[in-house]
Amino acid sequence: MEYKTTERRAWLVSVVVSVIALSLIAASSRGGIDAVPQAPSWFLDAVPHINAALVLVAFVTVSLGYREIRRGNVKTHARYMATTTVLFFSFLALYLLRLSNVGLTEFPGGGFAYSYVYLPFLGVHMLLAAVCIPLVLYSVVVAATVPTDGIRETAHPRVGRLAVPLWATSFVFGFVVYLMLHHIF
Repeated sequence: MEYKTTERRAWLVSVVVSVIALSLIAASSRGGIDAVPQAPSWFLDAVPHINAALVLVAFVTVSLGYREIRRGNVKTHARYMATTTVLFFSFLALYLLRLSNVGLTEFPGGGFAYSYVYLPFLGVHMLLAAVCIPLVLYSVVVAATVPTDGIRETAHPRVGRLAVPLWATSFVFGFVVYLMLHHIF
């Protein structure tokens, strides 16, 4: 009960930052945000591939972080999860940069693949990402503000058990979307 105020603040921060992040994505997809600088085209062309690498590494680090907490290795878990968080925010910054400069990437495949393969994968990825952002942010804020010995008194362990598989699945679906947009079709 000692950390209830901290948890309320963590939920508030996670919801506010999630709304801001999702609003930025929505605004960027509708024509960009004027405050975003114009990046060189060679770099914008490389962003999807850089982001795919970030997603693959993040999938590995989030999986290793989950494994380490299951083994009771709190410090190693924290390092992996902090790394995953940095990778995710790097991905998000690059995604927003490209989206604001280039717009949405059109699906290059045909009608059947678009309707019955691409859109379901994209929809699941987007839904999981939207659900994960506040869960992950809550977990990060609590981990950063509550002493290690007090974490078990918070919802952090329960939220983490939900967030990690959803986040990992979102990474996988996002990577498949990347493959469909840039390599398969």
